Amino acid sequence: MTPIGPYSHIAKVGEFITIGGTAGVDPATGELAGPDVASQTVQILDAFEIMLASVGSDLGHVLHINVFLADIKDFDAMNAAYAEKLGESGPARTAVAVTALPKPGALLTMNLTAVTKA
Repeated sequence: MTPIGPYSHIAKVGEFITIGGTAGVDPATGELAGPDVASQTVQILDAFEIMLASVGSDLGHVLHINVFLADIKDFDAMNAAYAEKLGESGPARTAVAVTALPKPGALLTMNLTAVTKA
């Protein structure tokens, strides 16, 4: 997946990992994974899983996730898809509504902070 701007999706310093803003884009097609917040949420978390594995981590080592929703009305649907992937007691999280997102059609983006596996 290629970033839409001059940045890296993932950075690692020591055991600290950060993944920048990620939309629910299918890397095989470059298109959004679906028109709904649930499919885009799952795609983002799947992308996180792949990126974390590439630097020696996994979703179990995530410290915090920020969720940026284009419409706060999607909060419940995002929560349901999120909980399916991360469980009811996932990492610390912040969710906010924003006025716009860089990827046309994106209903949300997320970023995260994690650590490598011990």
